[in-house]
Amino acid sequence: MQPYWQTKTLAEMSPREWEDLCDGCGLCCLIRFEDEDTGEVVPTRVHCKLFDPQACSCSDYANRNAQVPDCIKLTPNNIEQLGWMPKSCAYRRLHEGRPLAAWHHLISGSRETVHTAGVSIRGQTISELALAQPEDALDFEAPEWSLERG
Repeated sequence: MQPYWQTKTLAEMSPREWEDLCDGCGLCCLIRFEDEDTGEVVPTRVHCKLFDPQACSCSDYANRNAQVPDCIKLTPNNIEQLGWMPKSCAYRRLHEGRPLAAWHHLISGSRETVHTAGVSIRGQTISELALAQPEDALDFEAPEWSLERG
């Protein structure tokens, strides 16, 4: 029997299946800026105030929108508009018809492989709470892999 992510579309998945697809890389929790002239999205090494950099997850996922109103809830209906999602993202990979990466926990059996493979941001960021002004995040531009790693 094939696993659900190979037989169902993203829209057909149950809420539990959908949530389990998250690879735990933390890249979607980075602060980003959009260039008003070019539309280019510039990620930084600054993470959301709710992000736990050691666990590489949201510290209050269930209530994140109450504390961070602009937190984007990824759904099958909006993934197409989120071109800033990294190529490594499980949701993006499946949306684009690509398989999950070998390091993904549903393939490897361990939630640590995303970190050992060097795909996550664990231990590589600073909190937005450490900045005097939100714009200071631009001083902490993220490496190119934050968007391109596939």
